[in-house]
Amino acid sequence: MTTGRSLGRIDPYDPPDPADFPPGRVGWRPDPRRAALLVHDMQRYFLRPFGPGDRPLPGLLTGLAALVRNCRAAGVPVIYTAQPGRQTPQERGLLTDMWGAGIGGVVDTAPELEAIVDEVAPEPGDLQLVKWRYSAFQRTPLRAELTRLGRDQLLITGVYASIGCLATAIEAFMLDVQPFLVGDGVADFSRADHDTAIDWVARRCGVVTSLAEVSAALAPVPAEGR
Repeated sequence: MTTGRSLGRIDPYDPPDPADFPPGRVGWRPDPRRAALLVHDMQRYFLRPFGPGDRPLPGLLTGLAALVRNCRAAGVPVIYTAQPGRQTPQERGLLTDMWGAGIGGVVDTAPELEAIVDEVAPEPGDLQLVKWRYSAFQRTPLRAELTRLGRDQLLITGVYASIGCLATAIEAFMLDVQPFLVGDGVADFSRADHDTAIDWVARRCGVVTSLAEVSAALAPVPAEGR
């Protein structure tokens, strides 16, 4: 059996401009009364392959931190996923074949690398889910939590766009939850991978939106003057 390699260095790349996002097939719009924000796998382990200050990481962290604040202010639930370290072979399953031992393969630093980065760290009242597979719905209560919260839209951000973020968007669609991939609120191994993810979502399962568009949708509507 061949065991997959762990994450390698990610070269800097310029993320796609929101003006160039692919057009969608549906007219869905984010609604703060229906949406929940997913901050997907923004752990130190998964961001470590990006060099300090390398594009697109600084813009992602700044933009996502602002979006998280805006969602909390608007009453939009913020949901985090994070993979655990030191997974057993049974827990990790086929991920070992594809990606190696993961966080558990760095035993001495696993607790540090498991942590979500400070810029977008959870706060009391946010929902944190342990994540086991590409899709945030697999082996987690995410679907049940969305139902409990009365939410049928999912704003997807984080890493990596063409793996877990895309898998989550596809499964959300199949569960009748409208997925919105925030195209400048995700990052990937390369610009080509990033483009693949946003193109797939736009053409097959959801809406590609931007940090600015989501924040505008969350803003309160000014009362009309008398």
